Amino acid sequence: MAIVVNLDVMMAKRKMSVTELANKVDITMANLSILKNNKAKAVRFTTLEAICKALDCQPGDILEYVEE
Repeated sequence: MAIVVNLDVMMAKRKMSVTELANKVDITMANLSILKNNKAKAVRFTTLEAICKALDCQPGDILEYVEE
């Protein structure tokens, strides 16, 4: 996978649980877990924006390009 989701790293830095972030972003825990575990094929910009707002970070703090 070329795009790596570092959501778990940012959540740990902010000391935020999956449940808390899911509630703040208004996303199901199942969908947040899919994103967190690098299983997602896509992410909506509105979701990414809400995650960045909740975690007080930039998209680049969450998404990383890794050459295969």
